[in-house]
Amino acid sequence: MNIRLFSTFIVLSVFISSFSCSNKANRSRKPAVRINAESVHKKIVYGDDINISIAVKVKDGELKETNIFVDSVLVTTNKNTEFNYTLKGFKSLGKHTIKAQAVKADGVEGVYFKTFEVLSDVIPEKYGYEVVQTYPHNETSFTEGLEIHDGFIYESTGENGKSFLYKNNLKTGKTVKSVKLADKYFGEGITIFNNKIYQLTYKTKVGFIYNLENMALIDSFHFESTEGWGMTHDEKYLIMDDGTNILTYLDPTTLKAVKKLQVYDDKDQVLYLNELEYSDGFIYANLWTTNLILKIDPQTGKVLAKIDLEGILTLSNTDKQVDVLNGIAIDPVTKKMYVTGKLYPKLFEIKPIKKE
Repeated sequence: MNIRLFSTFIVLSVFISSFSCSNKANRSRKPAVRINAESVHKKIVYGDDINISIAVKVKDGELKETNIFVDSVLVTTNKNTEFNYTLKGFKSLGKHTIKAQAVKADGVEGVYFKTFEVLSDVIPEKYGYEVVQTYPHNETSFTEGLEIHDGFIYESTGENGKSFLYKNNLKTGKTVKSVKLADKYFGEGITIFNNKIYQLTYKTKVGFIYNLENMALIDSFHFESTEGWGMTHDEKYLIMDDGTNILTYLDPTTLKAVKKLQVYDDKDQVLYLNELEYSDGFIYANLWTTNLILKIDPQTGKVLAKIDLEGILTLSNTDKQVDVLNGIAIDPVTKKMYVTGKLYPKLFEIKPIKKE
């Protein structure tokens, strides 16, 4: 590079740098927004009025408007730099997001987020249990799904290479028919709906559909959740969980998620929902690693009751290794409730007893 060309390059660089710095100094700055959400309670409770307060700071230019969204739905627009907005009687449990979009007259905007959490307004009732009857259960079955239909127990078992779908005689525990899953699949929850058996798998995001009459595989499907755990159904939808506090409703035709429900009690989100059962308008769920069964309102996600089955395993008089309580089946005709666990030697018919 000759001296003249080098000098021209230096002058041009200084000019561009000077122009850029000057332009940057005059650039419009985005507005800053402070968001606060509170109710009359220390923690926000289902049904509370939630007061959202907004403060917008504009360093240059003028504020045109601020748009407030709750869970991506526009709820209000305001032109003031400070204002309040009240969500009247907010009835949706769980975690929610407020988005504030402050827009200046020149079009520059600042977008800010804040989350708030809504707890249940119901203190769950406490139940114990009475064992009505016991039945044999295959103690090698790593129980992940349990269902009763026409007097037979249908069971899905887990672990790679050991996963099966069984149809068992209730009274004897003997297997009437079984289907083995490919070794790469870890069987999970099942439910029987419209003469079909639906079965989840653990981490492969694949489900299977079987003909109820002969347990022949009809089809498979993919689900969005990261993992498959428990499964049941109501009158319209399949319902699954993934070990979190989320219940996901699936369209039984498309197998696509149509809605999600967050499960909460009066203190916190309830994590580790496992095997599921739907009966008489309520969802029952095992809580993984515990001896608790939850009774859940499917309209709101509120935990209405907790059934404590502490001590039930000692009734088996087993000295072999067992895992956690997992498996709820409620007979749609007799309303009898059956429970078992992973590697449990017994299936129990129980009657929940309310504690005083």
